[in-house]
Amino acid sequence: MLSKSMSASVFPASPPADTSLHDAASDLRMATFRLARRLRAQRAVDTMSDGQFAVLAALHIHGGHTLGELADRERVSAPSMNRTVNCLEESGYLTRTADAVDRRKVNIELTDAGTSVVTETVRRRDAWLEEALAELTRKQRATLAAASIVMRELAER
Repeated sequence: MLSKSMSASVFPASPPADTSLHDAASDLRMATFRLARRLRAQRAVDTMSDGQFAVLAALHIHGGHTLGELADRERVSAPSMNRTVNCLEESGYLTRTADAVDRRKVNIELTDAGTSVVTETVRRRDAWLEEALAELTRKQRATLAAASIVMRELAER
């Protein structure tokens, strides 16, 4: 059961001034999360967490990083990132090597196996989405194409 103060913050006593904007935001949030969940389910390694895959994808897209850089990029603590990197290293998806210039730094890079996981997961996700889009009308696909531009702009704020 929610406390009175908790229920007031979760369930406001009066609706927001612009209910239609509030409803649109809520609908968009829920639809985005549901679609993202469906896409995340399409992965090459079923036992890999979303956080682990995010690390592999970041290394695939942006190249090698230090532990601190990865932690900053993924907005997690260094100890949390260290646990993730340890697991991925034990699984053979990435390597740690001492920096040639600054021996205090350790560079983290993808292995061929890590690259394969990223490539296959992206292929599966694109294939799932392509199949889903094929079931829509041309007008619906055009609407989604336009919406994706706006969603990208929102995400980059």
